[in-house]
Amino acid sequence: MRMSLFAIPLAILFMTISACTTIQFGTDFDPRGFESWAKRGETSQAEVLERLGAPTSKGAVVEQDGTYYTRWTYYHGKGKIYKLEDANLKVLEIRFNSEKKVVSFNWSAPAAE
Repeated sequence: MRMSLFAIPLAILFMTISACTTIQFGTDFDPRGFESWAKRGETSQAEVLERLGAPTSKGAVVEQDGTYYTRWTYYHGKGKIYKLEDANLKVLEIRFNSEKKVVSFNWSAPAAE
């Protein structure tokens, strides 16, 4: 009985704190800033690494014609636990060729940003 009397207020406290908590994941970055300095065929992986830090994930893309690209992805998200549908999410995906130069990129960010 004592345990449940203690557990109920503790659970209510936890839920109250959680409802107000903002979560954040990934490393923040400016996708429009990347677009201003990144040059297709010129900017190297080393320069991207120096300016943005390590990517959140790395992968590969193989096109239908067999062309192989290394893909780096950066993302950052932030929002309230109780209202994640309003969370802000930014994603930047960069493709590099075999010479480790930027071939293409795409990004998305909240419209209000």
